[in-house]
Formats: sequence, C-alpha cells, structure tokens
Amino acid sequence: MRGPLNAYDRAILRLQEKILEMGDYVTEQLDKSLTALQNQDISLAAEIVSGDDRTDDYYYEIETESLDLISLQQPCGEDLRTLATVMQVGKELERIGDFAVNIAETAQRIAMLGKPYFKRLVDIPRMSDLARDMLSKSLKALVDRDIMLAKEVVWADDAVDDLFEVLHDELIDYMKRGPEYVEQASYMALVARYLERVGDHAVNIAEMVLYRETGRRRAIAECFKK
Repeated sequence: MRGPLNAYDRAILRLQEKILEMGDYVTEQLDKSLTALQNQDISLAAEIVSGDDRTDDYYYEIETESLDLISLQQPCGEDLRTLATVMQVGKELERIGDFAVNIAETAQRIAMLGKPYFKRLVDIPRMSDLARDMLSKSLKALVDRDIMLAKEVVWADDAVDDLFEVLHDELIDYMKRGPEYVEQASYMALVARYLERVGDHAVNIAEMVLYRETGRRRAIAECFKK
C-alpha cells in the first residue's frame, strides 16, 4: 500500500484539480456566451467579457506553479509529461475562454443592430453543443487517463468542421440575396468560426492526453486513426 503523499505529489494533484476548475469556468463562460448571443443580451455579454480576467488568472497560476515544480524538483518521465500537459491544457483553455469573449462581443454588436435574427438560430446552437461535448470529453479523458475517450474527441471534430462548412455556405448565400442580410450574416459567420476553433482546441487537449499516457508526440496522428 502506498504511503502518504509527499509535498511534491500533493502539488501535482493540486495543479490537476486547478486545471479542472479552469475547465469548468471556461465551459460556463462558453455556455453564457451562447445564451447572450441567442437572446441578444448585452448585459450578459458584458459580464462574460469582464470575466475573462479570471480565466487569465487561472492560466497564470497554473503556468507559474508548473514551472516552479519543474525548476525546483527537476521531474522526469511521467511527472514531467504531466506538468507539460497541465501547462498546455491551461493554454488551450485560455484560448477557448478568449473565443467565449469573442462570441459575447459579437452578441453585443448584433444586439446594437436592433434587429431580430433573419432566421431562427439552429446550426449555431448545434455547433456549440458539439464543441462543448468535445471539450467535456477531452477534460474527462484527462482526468480518467482515457485514451479511447480522447480518440472520440478527435474523431468528433469532423462533424463540427462539416457543420461549419454548411453554415458558412448558407450565410454566404444570404449575403448574396441582399445588403439587408450582410451585417448580421457576417457576424454569425464569425461565431461559427469561433466555435469551430473551440473544437480544434478540444482536440489539442485530447492529443495532450495521449502524450501524457504514451510519451509520444510525433505518433499522435497515427495513434488516433480509427
């Protein structure tokens, strides 16, 4: 039976707990940004934008604590991969937080146009659900050290990309119909791109799970083949 954890082990556990806290917060930011978009809610959008400082604080703390452990303890093997993974996942989450802010800012601009949506929002929420599910699974794969679940995240990215292409083409078609559609459709195309990038960052998290568990980086693409 393993004895009590030493200070170093506890520090690594705390870092992993903090990355999950950050993941929960960023996911909440993303959810709120879509609500602000759907409701054209300027005040909620402003709350999301102001909340980005907390995301940045999480990342700064995670990066600083990880670097301190690396410099003081000089870890190797699995411990070093864990710390490298935590830092990289923190960076991916920080970028997803930025996209939540971008969506909130776009919601503000759309609301200031003072017009209802020219079509019911269907594909944007679908893209959001897919990207959010990928993010949730990538973080669960990190916690559970589940390579198969990480693979599912990578495979799911095709669905997000396909939906983005369909929506992008539809919005371009609307813009060709007349100038009354151009501004709002342009903003919606931006939101679609932001959500597509959220999916990409979820894939990056999943790839870091494989790296931590196998120690391989260059073999990632081959390992993730169905």
